[in-house]
Amino acid sequence: MNIESASRTLTVWLWLALTLSLLAWILVGYPWPICVIAVLPLLAPLRGLLRGSRYTYAWATLFAIPYLAFALTELLVNPQARWVAALSLLLVFAWFCTMILFLRASRVRRE
Repeated sequence: MNIESASRTLTVWLWLALTLSLLAWILVGYPWPICVIAVLPLLAPLRGLLRGSRYTYAWATLFAIPYLAFALTELLVNPQARWVAALSLLLVFAWFCTMILFLRASRVRRE
């Protein structure tokens, strides 16, 4: 397995883990409709992530920024939700990094 396919597979698994971590906010008192609404935008890049579309990976990196900001904010200001905020922050950062890794590994080499 080369680095391109490994990063693509890892990106999809991290996407799934991030989605589940956003639903875990229910455990710390967030209403379930809010958690479901937070997950809905993550469905937008899923098709392109599964297909390995470089274009999708490029815009999905920007798509991760609001989730990073939310998790970091909750980590700093909400003591009851620190464990789930730390988990979400770790997962969204890892998701972001694997998308960058895929983009670097799959770029066209010009000689």
